[in-house]
Amino acid sequence: MTLLQQSQPTQFSRILAIGAERGEHVVTNDDIAGPIDSSDEWIRQRTGIVTRRRAGADRDVLDLSEAAARKALDAAGLTGADIDAIIVSTITHMHMTPSAASILADRLGATPAAAFDVSAACAGYAYGIGQADGLVRSGLARNVLVIGAEKLSEIIDPTDRSISFLLGDGAGAAIVGPSDTPGIGPTVWGSDGSKHTAIRQTHSWQEWREDPSLGWPTLRQDGPTVFKWASFQMAPVAAKAMAEAGVSPEEIQVFVPHQANMRIIDQMIKQLKLPESVVVARDIAETGNTSAASIPLAAAQLLESGQAKSGDVALQIGFGAGLVYAAQVVILP
Repeated sequence: MTLLQQSQPTQFSRILAIGAERGEHVVTNDDIAGPIDSSDEWIRQRTGIVTRRRAGADRDVLDLSEAAARKALDAAGLTGADIDAIIVSTITHMHMTPSAASILADRLGATPAAAFDVSAACAGYAYGIGQADGLVRSGLARNVLVIGAEKLSEIIDPTDRSISFLLGDGAGAAIVGPSDTPGIGPTVWGSDGSKHTAIRQTHSWQEWREDPSLGWPTLRQDGPTVFKWASFQMAPVAAKAMAEAGVSPEEIQVFVPHQANMRIIDQMIKQLKLPESVVVARDIAETGNTSAASIPLAAAQLLESGQAKSGDVALQIGFGAGLVYAAQVVILP
């Protein structure tokens, strides 16, 4: 009988570094209020957003991803050649194939790293961290680059009042590698496809091809449905992530939820009964909702501003279109 050799596992993993890249243009509420017949005051009250960052026409998801990835590599003291796998979480890479990750691997000098994209919308980054944790601890990879990147300004209708005014562009990158101590708790993830129409495209690419008068497909959402789901059904997911990591709410130092809406963030804090000492990411106020990029962008902002520090215990949760979700407790790099 032939005995196969298997990858040798590594006991623990952690996030080694984070890098962030935001769209270069600051877009105020006043800039977008006219087409949706709204106002700065209404947008602030409903969402907490003051500005959002959007990228120019000459930059795409790959450009944003590369910039964020290079910052993460520099912070970790690594080069592309040190990366064994690349996971890009995005819904705005404009090519069905090849993957954004494979092109990025070439740009970074990471060939022949494994490379694949994840389509999990606002939960995409947390999905990627969960997969990277498994790859490292299984021994299948040593260093994994995880990127959440979106150019959502490409898929909005400026006259839409349901979601267009929320969205921004950016990319956040994290490098996951081996550790002497636990740095990433178990990922609690899942989906509820029964609510798949709550955040959706106006129509499919095939429908647009067959009837160009439909116009470019753009995003829409059923705001009340999404607000209720995120505010009340995601807190138990975050609580389960803490329980599976063996961490109590009192031990959480930083909370980094998906930057969907300031009111959702506040409601989740109440549901989780997090202590007032917890530092809460509120990057949505200046950056807007960047879907898969929002968690790493928000974490980077807290670290850069000194509100959070390396070694802090952070609870992160992503949730959105699908509807999908993922949460884990991590040690900040």
